[in-house]
Amino acid sequence: MSTENKWKANQDKVAFAKQFPGLTLDWKACEGKSVQAVIPLTGKPGAAVVAFTDGSFAVVPPLTPEPWELGQALVDARAQLEPTHKAAYVEYDRLTKKDKDALKSARLEKIIGAIQNNLEQIPELKDRLKALVKEWK
Repeated sequence: MSTENKWKANQDKVAFAKQFPGLTLDWKACEGKSVQAVIPLTGKPGAAVVAFTDGSFAVVPPLTPEPWELGQALVDARAQLEPTHKAAYVEYDRLTKKDKDALKSARLEKIIGAIQNNLEQIPELKDRLKALVKEWK
């Protein structure tokens, strides 16, 4: 019976914790709130409890976004962030263009390399390429 009682007591505690007053489980609900404190979560490095001035709180995971998440965040929040970080956005846009240009160049080199590597094995490739170029003119 004591094991069963312990299980039930833990279940009751967890159910209450999940309904604790002020627990915020939706980021949209945090909008406009002021942060009172950020308290490290014991047992999970990087995670924290964000306590808001109105008594509500959220438990947040470590702030270790993936590179794609950072890029998408800069796109999604541009309207809010750019007025304060104009120079950083100019540089980010420059680097984004450089990355796109490098990707385009790498693709081009890969295609040209594939053609050059296959000209001997596929003699009709040259004629097909000439025909394709004529189509584009």
